Formats: sequence, C-alpha cells, structure tokens
Amino acid sequence: MKTRIGFIAAVVALAALVSSGCAAFSIGLGVTKQLTPSQKAFSTVARVMRHPRCLNCHTVTDFPRVGDDRRRHRMNVRRGPKDHGVPGMRCSACHQARNQDEAGVPGAPHWALAPLSMGWEGLDDHALAKSLLDRAKNGDRSLADLVRHMAEDPLVGWAWAPGKGRRAPAVSRKELVDAMKEWVAGGADVPPPGITSY
Repeated sequence: MKTRIGFIAAVVALAALVSSGCAAFSIGLGVTKQLTPSQKAFSTVARVMRHPRCLNCHTVTDFPRVGDDRRRHRMNVRRGPKDHGVPGMRCSACHQARNQDEAGVPGAPHWALAPLSMGWEGLDDHALAKSLLDRAKNGDRSLADLVRHMAEDPLVGWAWAPGKGRRAPAVSRKELVDAMKEWVAGGADVPPPGITSY
C-alpha cells in the first residue's frame, strides 16, 4: 500500500511540474532540482527549436523533411555539398523568397538546409544549448548575434508565416526573442542533461 501511495504521489508531483512549465525536474528517485531563471527561459527557446518549422531544416540527415509530420521531402531531394541541393535540383529551383501558396511551396530569403553541424534532432535541452553556444556549430555567432538572428533573420521569421497548410510554433516570435534575451542575460545557463522541453 505504501508503494502505491508513493507512486501516486510521484505522478501527482510530476503532473504539477509539467503544468508549471518545467520550473523543476526530477533526477533519479525522489530528488528534485530547481531550474535557474536562465535555464527556464531556455526551455521556451528549446520548444521553438523542436517545432517542425525549425527541425525540418535543422535535420541530421542528407535530405530535408517537410510538413508538420516531418516526412521526407519528395522527389529524392538531397542536401548537396553546400546544403542548397544537388546539381539540377537546387533548393532555389522551387523555393523562392516568399511562399507560393497556390503551388504549396514554402519560401523565404536564403532558403536552404542548415549545415549538418547545426542539426538539432535528438538533442536534449543541455546538448541543444551547448550547440547554440558553440561558435563552430552556430554559424560563428556571438550571444548578441544569436539574439539578433532570432529577432531579425527573415528565414527564422518564416516559421510564423509558413504558408497554407503549415502550423506555426505556439510560442510567438516576440516570446522567443524575449526568452533568448532572458537566457543570455542570465549567463546563457545550460540546462542539466536529461530535459527535453516540448
């Protein structure tokens, strides 16, 4: 009976953590650690980075993914040596500087896959934050550059205007930028391993 009560208490505690926006998380059995404000802000950033609008291009595969279900791009489209497609099938052949809703083709300036070094699939919040902080994996951006990139880059902005039939992130771009600023202002505190914010 004690075991059952303990299990029920653990489930209730976990539900409370989830509903509080991951302010705390469980490590092992019965040990809880509080996230710092900077780490909590990063969980908002991570939720956006895990959205299909971002992960479809920040893939770790040789081919792009498309749609909310992240299916493989049709016509055997490939990354190519410079992340812009292969000869005869460049990304820009179909993807222009804006969405073409009549044809169902998304578009934004400098459309391309993110380099493999910027692949985010399968990373927990700890690894994702470390990847963002690593200038060899973030396009050689400083923390200020990262905030500016999230706030101003038109390809990033496309995620909130993805065209017909595509879902935008639930977190607004302003909320993302505010969370990035809070994360950076708090010292860009890297979350502990094992957390995956959705």
